[in-house]
Amino acid sequence: MYRKVKFIFNSINFSHIFKHKLFKNTFIYTGTNVINKAIPFFLLPIMTRYLTPTDYGIVATFNVLLAVMVVFVGLSMRGAINVNYFKLKKEELREYIGNVFFILFTSFILVFIIVYILKPYFSFFTKFPENWISFIVIIALCQSIYSVNIGLWQVEQKSLPYGLFQISRTILNVSLSVIFVVLLCWGWQGRLLGTIITSLVFGLISIFVIYKREYIKFSFNKKYIKDALFFGIPLIPHALGWWIITGIDRIFINSMVGIAATGIYTVGYQVGMIIGLLAGSFNLAWSPFLFEKLKENNYSTKLKIVKFTYLYDICIIFAALALSFIAPYFLKFFVSENFYFAYKYVFWIALGHAFNGMYNMVVNYIFYVKKTYILAWVTFSSAGINIVLNYFFIKANGAIGAAQATTITFFIKFILVWILSSKVYKMPWGINLLPKNIQ
Repeated sequence: MYRKVKFIFNSINFSHIFKHKLFKNTFIYTGTNVINKAIPFFLLPIMTRYLTPTDYGIVATFNVLLAVMVVFVGLSMRGAINVNYFKLKKEELREYIGNVFFILFTSFILVFIIVYILKPYFSFFTKFPENWISFIVIIALCQSIYSVNIGLWQVEQKSLPYGLFQISRTILNVSLSVIFVVLLCWGWQGRLLGTIITSLVFGLISIFVIYKREYIKFSFNKKYIKDALFFGIPLIPHALGWWIITGIDRIFINSMVGIAATGIYTVGYQVGMIIGLLAGSFNLAWSPFLFEKLKENNYSTKLKIVKFTYLYDICIIFAALALSFIAPYFLKFFVSENFYFAYKYVFWIALGHAFNGMYNMVVNYIFYVKKTYILAWVTFSSAGINIVLNYFFIKANGAIGAAQATTITFFIKFILVWILSSKVYKMPWGINLLPKNIQ
């Protein structure tokens, strides 16, 4: 095993990697996302002293509900635009994006009506305050528009404006939250109000930026609407399944343990999510680079991609283990005493997101060939497994059972998608990477 790993390391030209646009974009994306996540992360010492575990649990539930609303309002339209960016001419792309906006506003109206009618039931099952639920749908629309805007910068490989826009949004959100929570002592309501105002502001700015960059033309086109919906609708089970895998745990904890336990769990989740941050940052740069390289249909290039993928897998697992080791010492000084035991969730969450980072490396092949219906089956199946595991693991082990269920589900999902991606797009995954004389 050691000799195999050594050969993989030696066969990669690191000097070339460091000079490549992929590395530069990854560096900017990672730096941006680190800053973007670090700002609210370093607010933990403040927020855990001004918010109780119950307050933190309500905020966490808001974020979980927002994520599921984005699934139905956003309909993965950012992905539809990204895939067609390299296939359509600029004028065609403008018209395509205009029709995407038709879809977004239509889905928003439909979802808002349904949620408004059913909000008493949502409140009962999630333990979230009923009078705040309608705001979540509005924020889901704003976030979907914002996502389209930064997605365009991503496919253009313009990582700098992408990063500055995200950091600006985070600074406003955090600034408002500090004012409302610390200075005005509005509790969890202040934290949510900061998020709502920020989302509205940057949703409007995103529309303006897209318009000024001449990326939108409002001309109804059935062909483009069908294409966007054909991409997005099959991804609803995939996106909903992803929400179940990453968010349903907090709903279960709310119901089976208590909303205060959800607050402590969420702090541990935020620390473990550092691995998800690293993996997600890399994938933002990797996916457009990969799509560009796959166009070459060159065996030598594919072999290099496989070698690099295995190296990445080793590094992400090691990073998860390292984070788990330092978490107890870190949290002892970083959060208030009420939240200290969040450290016990970090190992499972970090490991789970390492597996998800490995999933990101193989799922792009399915996106490339536009066979997204495969992901609907895999992710929804994984979500079903996650629901069952959450119930029984939480019943047996308490809140930590939710973290264990999440990790197991991430691993199963990674293995399934790796197998299926190798079927729809051939890559030399099983090839002998070693020369005969060192086997």
